[in-house]
Amino acid sequence: MNAGHTLAQDKVAAAAIIVALGAMATILGAWFFQYALGYLPCELCLQQRIPYYVTIPLAVIVAYGALNGWPRQWLALGLVLIAVVMLAGAGLGVYHSGVEWKWWAGPTACGGTLGDLGSAGDLLSRVQTTRVIRCDEAAWRFLGISLAGYNVLIALVLAGIAAMGARKSYGSSSVSQ
Repeated sequence: MNAGHTLAQDKVAAAAIIVALGAMATILGAWFFQYALGYLPCELCLQQRIPYYVTIPLAVIVAYGALNGWPRQWLALGLVLIAVVMLAGAGLGVYHSGVEWKWWAGPTACGGTLGDLGSAGDLLSRVQTTRVIRCDEAAWRFLGISLAGYNVLIALVLAGIAAMGARKSYGSSSVSQ
């Protein structure tokens, strides 16, 4: 760690660390619902995880850079990129929530994965017992909000934290150039 880092760099690092931890907690929560509670994700659920998979390593890199005196332009760019990725994730969540509430149609291919159907002899029985995971049915709701809806809220909060961190990085002349 660079002993000469500034308060602004500390704030940028803190923002990046908070975003990384929040994104990790969100993915761990999704995996908990999937693997521990048995709520299988639909195709849109899986797509909504992608922004988190991008954000986690990027936020860790930005935090490392902030703590090691990287140029403020790079730190700001990294945080702006995180904010944009998380806003895209929020957009996916809004789309998925709208599909769940039947406000608009979802993708026609949103039926989950079939996996191995076995031999031709038991194909019919396997197809009949295969559970299709639909994008237009919320598997779980709390306070009337589905997991897709909570994804919107979480993604917006993380985007906001990243944007504030970018502002601290770019807006402060005391950050090393």
